[in-house]
Amino acid sequence: MQFMVMVLNKVEVLDALLERLMGNGICGATILNSTGMVRELAKSGEDLPIFGTLRMLIDPERKESKTIFMVLTDEKAKEAKKIIREVVGDLSKPDTAVIFTLPVLSTEGVEF
Repeated sequence: MQFMVMVLNKVEVLDALLERLMGNGICGATILNSTGMVRELAKSGEDLPIFGTLRMLIDPERKESKTIFMVLTDEKAKEAKKIIREVVGDLSKPDTAVIFTLPVLSTEGVEF
């Protein structure tokens, strides 16, 4: 089992992503509104040289990201990653998404 965490910056694809996941039997995700460190620091108004450069890298129209987490079997985690790449696109591009997984040793109250 794996604990999958995804920070979705490309929030305009959220509905399509959730529909694809559910259509493939991947359910039970929790979704939180989130803000990245660079975006939060950029709001401070400090005029430090590094922030000017960082501001150019972030989408000024996007106020928040979505952090999605779920517990999945190894097989479903592999399938979820494939779906995420298909819907979100190339994750190596800025302002798309970040995913990582951690091993889960035990669960209660989760159905697979």
